[in-house]
Amino acid sequence: MKKFLAVVLALCLMMTVALAEESNTINWEDIEPALEAGGVTGQFYTFDEISIKMWLPDGINATELTDEDKANGYIGYFMPDDQSGAVAVMYVDVQGMTLEQYAEQLATMDGVTEVETGTVNGFPCVTYKMPEQDSVSVTFTTEAGYALEVTCTPMSVENADLVWGAVIASIQAE
Repeated sequence: MKKFLAVVLALCLMMTVALAEESNTINWEDIEPALEAGGVTGQFYTFDEISIKMWLPDGINATELTDEDKANGYIGYFMPDDQSGAVAVMYVDVQGMTLEQYAEQLATMDGVTEVETGTVNGFPCVTYKMPEQDSVSVTFTTEAGYALEVTCTPMSVENADLVWGAVIASIQAE
């Protein structure tokens, strides 16, 4: 627990510095040392369909996708054994919208809050929260007119912003 709290404090400090600079840019290389210093371990998962990898803390494991899941755009789904949280990775048909157009559409939708554009590891993205679904999402557009969307839930548990923030910060080219 002490290690986790140390990581949380370090991440808070880094996030405060980033906010002070009014930067919406996150890089894994800035987050990884705090996780290592706090002894927080995890592993990277790769998604061959899109040449992307993403880090998840130990204890959040891949689940097997059904044919229906795949047909609905899921390319990965991860949960702890107690099913108390989830990370969903999917392709979303945004009908060729640019990232800015998608952000504008999200901002008009009921139940969507905190829509922000930024950059994660050099990839332009939009992040948003859906409080009623207790989730946070990050979306990256692709060349094929689709979007890669990663959704993490729940947001209401202690330190969720930091844990899911580290997951989102880890999304990068393979």
